[in-house]
Amino acid sequence: MVGTVNAERTSRTLEFGMYRDGDNNLDEVQAETIAQAVATSKTDRGIEFTVEDTTSRRGFEPAHVLRTESYTIADGKPSHAIDITAPRDMSARSDLTRFVAHVLDNAENAHAKQTWIDLIDHGGGDGGGLQSDHGDAGIMREDDIAGAIADGVALHAKEHPDDAGRQVDGVVANQCLMATVAFSSALSHAGVKFLAASPETMLAPGVPSNVAHDIAANEGDPAAMAGSVVTTTMNQTYGSPYDGFAPAAAFDVIDLDPGKTAAVQSAVKTLDAELTSAAADKATRAAIREDARAIDGMVRFPEGKTMPWRADRPAIALYQTLSEDGRLGQSIRSAALAARNAIVDTVLAHRESDDFAPFNDADYSNAYGPTVHFPVTPRQIDSWAPQISETDNAFYKSVGAAALAKVIA
Repeated sequence: MVGTVNAERTSRTLEFGMYRDGDNNLDEVQAETIAQAVATSKTDRGIEFTVEDTTSRRGFEPAHVLRTESYTIADGKPSHAIDITAPRDMSARSDLTRFVAHVLDNAENAHAKQTWIDLIDHGGGDGGGLQSDHGDAGIMREDDIAGAIADGVALHAKEHPDDAGRQVDGVVANQCLMATVAFSSALSHAGVKFLAASPETMLAPGVPSNVAHDIAANEGDPAAMAGSVVTTTMNQTYGSPYDGFAPAAAFDVIDLDPGKTAAVQSAVKTLDAELTSAAADKATRAAIREDARAIDGMVRFPEGKTMPWRADRPAIALYQTLSEDGRLGQSIRSAALAARNAIVDTVLAHRESDDFAPFNDADYSNAYGPTVHFPVTPRQIDSWAPQISETDNAFYKSVGAAALAKVIA
């Protein structure tokens, strides 16, 4: 890749990596995030954007020529060095690894205080994200997304041992459905501190790139940062002034502190074991199913009824309902409350809409915090497997969710 570093680079507050996959139907509409980055860097010169953009829109090359463009954006303009190559497979773990390492290299040279990665593409919750129409991967498993970030950090440390302590501080998932307990867990184990994402489908262009300013302006204050990121995202309007729409029905910033992540995993594992054991009783099994069905899964708009994410239920609302059900034993209710509280403790900021107009005024008032995959019918266990698997992730396996699904679904 053509270098963008020189000896007189300005020190930055934030290096913000934009990994944009336009090798699909979102190419034109999500390209607005690039324009947003240019505008943001002009008003906040403490931010540098490192961009990898696979696209076939008109730009540095003619329209309809699929290629990957790599460059930086700072001080209101793209860098003079634009690296144009054959299209990369953005859903390949190796490509994301290389990009993460490159962003960290730029962060080191810019003396950046923070490094964030913005993943701009389609997303499928626990099924993964970064869907490409060419190449072999198709869609990257969420554990591989997190693994690529960890691999990129390790690659940077190997090649730059004097800067081996640099990490990816946060991830913005500008993709549908990526605020999940399992993805949060995977990113936490990769050393990431924060996840900004929606539990529901999003409307492109999605998260505005000027959230980079919210991150940079609140360096050292996670609560203020999270609140600003959520406010900026949920206040964003696309479309016409008379028929505008927001990018998300709900949005969260999640704290990926390792201690909190471990507490969530332990609490959910205890709850799943209690539910699995108690579900041997027919009446208890029916009560658990009824409680779960009372919490609608994601993709709540009418056209989404054929999509597989109906079992991705807001974890806090689900566990709260189980904790209040007098038909269930005290050990289940206590375990459910502990799981609910552990997940609440990870939510730094949140906002949802109770009547999201673009989705036929669907109610999202209980879509607080991340979702958990909780199937109640055999079809919901893994609707699109083997092409896309929501159960093929480390968290689902570690908490005994497969055993629970066998008795509940």
